[in-house]
Amino acid sequence: MEAIWTSVVAVGGTLMGAVMTHVFQRLAAGRGERFARSEALRQERMATYSSFAAAVEDYRHGQSGRWYSMREDPAGAAFVAARDEAHRLRTATRQVLYRVKLLTDDRDVVLAAERAYACTRDVSTAQDQAERDTLDSRAREAIDAFVSRASSLVR
Repeated sequence: MEAIWTSVVAVGGTLMGAVMTHVFQRLAAGRGERFARSEALRQERMATYSSFAAAVEDYRHGQSGRWYSMREDPAGAAFVAARDEAHRLRTATRQVLYRVKLLTDDRDVVLAAERAYACTRDVSTAQDQAERDTLDSRAREAIDAFVSRASSLVR
């Protein structure tokens, strides 16, 4: 009879060990999957946020070129080329802005991105050099504010 109890305890211990191992492996696998997912999201956000900052900086530069070209000759080929380039850069910036919106749960990051875009768009509407300089500075500050706000989501 003692041999039977020994066998029952041994089988029960083996089964309990197998169940416990299974539970711990599932927990570890779940943690691993969550970590991999969060790391992939962090990497995607990093790529998108830096792409947006680069695109909006290019757009800001294009808006300044457009403004200067218009002051030199509003009907000239240089202005038309600068205007077309600014429109291309605006489209590229909006495309990355949409990616920012898709990847971000943080409303402040989205608002900072939209503000950077809007401030940059306004650079070409300046009436004189002083206003252009002010609008350009405001756009640079808005871009920096976006980067500062978004950086907390990729650390």
